[in-house]
Amino acid sequence: MTLKEKLQDQQKAAMRAKDKVRLGAIRMLMAEIKQREVDNRIELSDDDIIAVITKMVKQRKDSIAQFEAADRQDLVDKESEELNVLQEFLPQPLTEEEVNSIIAAALESTGAQGMQDMGKVMAAIKSQIQGRADMGQVSGKIKASLS
Repeated sequence: MTLKEKLQDQQKAAMRAKDKVRLGAIRMLMAEIKQREVDNRIELSDDDIIAVITKMVKQRKDSIAQFEAADRQDLVDKESEELNVLQEFLPQPLTEEEVNSIIAAALESTGAQGMQDMGKVMAAIKSQIQGRADMGQVSGKIKASLS
């Protein structure tokens, strides 16, 4: 079962359960997936869908931070509920040790020597880490290793 099929099944289950928050979050995700498919005239793979979910999770986290700064707890709660639903569809997060070992292996396999090789290293690990770790933190670790 593909991730898209799983999302469709979860959407139907949320409708039956009359879970408005879950249904709204899944519908929003499905709309974004459909928009990407129409714009690019392709069928999104599971990896592409994970990239969409990752982007939406990042947007929710940014929104939560801004709403907390503006002292809008009602909006923080709404975004948090959507965030929890979206995170259910992401793969299991990597541990700190797993991320470090993936980075070490990528540094060795690409033969990276300095900051000019940052792009090579990121390209080598992106498929393994996408949706399973914060790419910003991973990038910081790679920079620290290369400098």
